[in-house]
Formats: sequence, structure tokens, C-alpha cells
Amino acid sequence: MALSATKDRRRAGDIPVNAVIDIGSNSIRLVAFRGDRRTPLVLFNEKVMAGLGRGVADTGAITPEGLETARAALTRFRLLCDDMNVDRLHAFATAAVRDARNRDAFLEMAKKRCALDVRILSGAEEARLAAYGVIAGIPNADGVVGDLGGGSLELVRVKKGKPHSHLSLPIGALKLDAARKMGGRSLAGLVKKALAEVKWAGQGKGLPFYMVGGSWRALAQLHMHLADYPLPVVHQYAMDIAGIDHMARALPNLSPKRLRAIPRLSSARIPQLPGAALLLRAVVKRLGSSGVIASSYGIREGILYADLPKDIQKEDPLVSAAKQEAAIQGRFPLHAEALMEWMNGMFAPEMPDHTRLRLVACVLADTAWRAHPDFRAERGLELALHGNWVGIDGRERALLGAALFAAYGGSANDPAIADLPRLAARDELTRAFKWGLALRLGQRLTAGTARPLEKSRVYRDGGRLVLTLTPRYQPLYAEAVARRHEALAAAMGLVAVFEVERG
Repeated sequence: MALSATKDRRRAGDIPVNAVIDIGSNSIRLVAFRGDRRTPLVLFNEKVMAGLGRGVADTGAITPEGLETARAALTRFRLLCDDMNVDRLHAFATAAVRDARNRDAFLEMAKKRCALDVRILSGAEEARLAAYGVIAGIPNADGVVGDLGGGSLELVRVKKGKPHSHLSLPIGALKLDAARKMGGRSLAGLVKKALAEVKWAGQGKGLPFYMVGGSWRALAQLHMHLADYPLPVVHQYAMDIAGIDHMARALPNLSPKRLRAIPRLSSARIPQLPGAALLLRAVVKRLGSSGVIASSYGIREGILYADLPKDIQKEDPLVSAAKQEAAIQGRFPLHAEALMEWMNGMFAPEMPDHTRLRLVACVLADTAWRAHPDFRAERGLELALHGNWVGIDGRERALLGAALFAAYGGSANDPAIADLPRLAARDELTRAFKWGLALRLGQRLTAGTARPLEKSRVYRDGGRLVLTLTPRYQPLYAEAVARRHEALAAAMGLVAVFEVERG
């Protein structure tokens, strides 16, 4: 009954579902996404630690145990995809299967016993798709992407939304771990030999290094913990070169017990961290990188991004995702653009990134209304800081959080926002708080509808903050509106003035 109903909904034009089965050196993962949006919404995510790469590293072949673990995982994932009515399924394998001498047996098992046609990606394809993943999550990325898997390291230059020079190196997290156990000289020799192949290293000088892969994301989580960073979101977390060098030196002295006590740090990644840190330090030195930026997007998101129409690829992922959130949670979908235009007279001129964030604040300003009135400010702050956004870093999340917190009546002295100055400069936070007060005024003036904003203006005039309405809409300027007008004016160091526009 349920399956039939699902199929009926799909025939009626319900959302498409795309899925990726990623067969890597450490794990096999299924991720199902909504397939109709610029920023993919994860519907399901499951990982099985198969360790295929360990057998390949030791003997050159996937072990019988690895094959059986893979068979069980792929059979389950195939059934789940069928029951989710997946429209498009990408099943691919990377270095472990690519390098295994029994790869044909693996592919035959996947096809005959799991009904999966598995595509083996070349190193060049891995690099290109990892680059597209970073571009999908950080559209203005300009530097070098490094995707560290269990069996290989893919390096690719990205610029203006496209991948350029690339290289696949036969050095991965598992090989680093094995070399490290053999001694420091063995590891150093392995890294030096691999990086000698990077002939185009000069292209990355003075530019960021964008790191992709579970081991390097774990390093970012460790760095956050050691730095007592207040926002545990890996995507677009930045580290300077000195911090990476310090971490690479400190890691061998950190006990596994201490590392296992760190929140959100995968215990399965702990043995790989010292080698991954040493490799990261060596890579950024070889490239002359300005710093490191972590990306939670990688090859899986890159595959989806590469399939998108060009016009959707060009969308801002943050603005697009915010609009989708507003369509689900908001009441008046046409209000955001009207609010943005109405506010322009108060905040121009402003930096382009401030304009972008103010637009996102306008889009999300109506999404917390379902929460209890006493906790709407906290809900807005939570959405900004911990929402599953990309195309936004910690500083920008803090500014967005300040705006939404103020929009729902939060106080500038509330302990809930005490950590925001650790993420963004106080003058920027003050500006964002004013965005929120302006949103609060606009929402109260119009009850969330767009029409009254077309009949109103608000602008600075010397020491005054003037709000006008046409004669017909003059009654909207009630006591509650006047209070919010005065609060915004006071925050801007101005005097609130209301005027009725004449014919």
C-alpha cells in the first residue's frame, strides 16, 4: 500500500530523488538527496566501514572479508534505493577498487549479486569531481583543492568556478598510516616522493588550500577543539599555516584516549590523524598556500553539481537554500524581496557581502514564527549558526545570527549571543543587529505582507530616520510600530520621524 502511494505521488510530479553510492578505501556510503535544488538536501545518509583499502595496501587485493562486507552493504543500499524510488543512482569506486588486482571480481559481484553497475573513477575524474564539490559549496573558491582518500590524494587547481590543472598521487590516509608505523623516515620519503610530482605547484602560491576528505575534516574538528572555537561547523573553517604546523607537531604526543574524548571526532579516523597532519603540512608548504579552508562538500556533491543545468549551477547556494527554507517555514513568500528593497535607503552604501547577508536575513526573517513566542529569537539564532548552509563561513553565520536574533526581539546584551564577537568584529555585529531591528519594524508595520511596503519609505535624513506612508496606509503606523521605529532609530543614533506622503 505505502509503496503504491509513493509511486502515485512520484507520477504526480513529486520531488526527484538522486542517490550516490561511494565505494571508497575506508568506507562504503549511501547518500540520497533531493535532486531538484542547487544546494542538495540530504534525505538519507549511511556509512559502512568496509576497509577495502587495507587489503589492497597489504596484498594488492580486496580481502574475502572485504568483499563480503561490501556485498552486504551494497545489497542493502540497492534495496533502499529501490524503495526510495531513486530517479538517478550514481555508484562509483575510487582508489581501492581501482588499484585492486581482483577489481573484476568486485565489479562482477556488484553487478550480479547487488544489481549495481559500479563506475571506477580514474584519478583525473576523482580530482575533477572533488573540485566541483568544493565549487558547489564555496562558489568563489580560488586556489588548490586537495581530496585525501584512503588510497590516493587528488590535487586540482580551481578558479572562476572551474577545475584546471590536476594530479592524482598514490598516497592516501591508509598508506600514510602504514608508512608512519614503519618510522618517520619512511613517511617523510613517501610524502617527498609523491609531492615531487606536483609540477604546477606554483599555481597555488599565495592562495588558499581547500581540504576535502574524512581524515582532513577530522583535523579541522581537532583544530576547533584545541582552539576552543565556539562554532563546530567544519565547512569553510579556516586554519592558518602556523596552526597546521603546530598541530602536526603536537599530534604524536596526544594519546588516543584524549583524542577519543573530543566531541564529534570520529574514533575510526584517530589512527590516521598524525599522517594526515604531516601530509597537510607538507602539501601547503610545497604549494606555498596562504592558509587552509575545510570543505564538507566533496566528490559526492561534485557529481550532483556537475549534473545540474548551467543556470542552476550559477545560483548562489546560500540564497537558494534560504529561499527553499522560507518556502517551507515562512508565511508570506513575496515579503523578502519587498523588505530588502524597503530597507535599502537605511543601509546603503554597504559592502557586497553585507548586501548578500542582509538579503538572506530578509528571506529567513519569517521562518521562526512557528516557535514559541518566548524562543523565536533563539530559534532564529540557531537557524543561522547551525543551519545546514554552504557558501557561508563562521563570520557570516554570526552576522546572520545577530540579524535574526534582533528581528525576533532578542536583546543585544543577551548571553545567548555572547560568543558572536569571537566570530565577527563588533562593528559588523552592530550593523547586523540593525538589520534585524529594521526587519522587526517592517514585519510589525505590514504583518508580513508585501503591499504596505510598496506604499512606504524609510530613509536617513540628517539626524532623522524618516518613515513615510501614503494617506490610505497611514493607519498602519500604530503604537507598536512607533515603538519599533524608535528602537531602530535609537540604535542608529537617529531620531524617529513619521510623515504622511502627499499626492
